[in-house]
Amino acid sequence: MNRKYSRRNANYLHRGNNNTQQRSRKLDMRRTDEFQYLLSMAVENLPDSLRGAIKGSIYSIASRKGSKEAKDYITQKREEGIIDVALEKRLLDLVFDYSKYS
Repeated sequence: MNRKYSRRNANYLHRGNNNTQQRSRKLDMRRTDEFQYLLSMAVENLPDSLRGAIKGSIYSIASRKGSKEAKDYITQKREEGIIDVALEKRLLDLVFDYSKYS
């Protein structure tokens, strides 16, 4: 066995352990069509002026930042009085059902 390669492999395995990235829950991109359909069904009772903004914001935040940030956004909208408690629960369940660790 060649020692040159065995040392390089050993060093390679231990090189990146300090730079591990935190995992976060984000929207499962394989199931976005289902998520968008169910999201549209959930917010269909909102006025037209709010419906698109809420849908777009929830989708964007859940897919790019994470599920926790989307939860905070939904809770903020309930506190502002834009959505009610039942819709908040439905949206939170939807976001966490369609998210995964990545």
